[in-house]
Amino acid sequence: MKILAITACTAGIAHTYIAKEKLENAAKELGDSIKVETQGSIGVENELTPDEIRDADVILISADIRVNKERFKGKAVVEIPISTVMKSPKGVISKIHEKLGK
Repeated sequence: MKILAITACTAGIAHTYIAKEKLENAAKELGDSIKVETQGSIGVENELTPDEIRDADVILISADIRVNKERFKGKAVVEIPISTVMKSPKGVISKIHEKLGK
């Protein structure tokens, strides 16, 4: 499965980047491809491109702040608190597999 994700926490420091790493490791373990855009204290990094968005199976938004979802129209979007990714990144991705049947 091709997953695109956004991580962002209220401070935009530690949890944003820890969640990114946890998602990347979990996706790799489960055989998925993933790209994670971070919206941290230094701005947007690893920005998702229109082509990547078009080709993605799902968009995972793990954020405790408002994230503009306009660019994801027509895509399957899953929104969860960043604390959920921190506790169980493999569980999150496994649940997405179940819901999407992939």
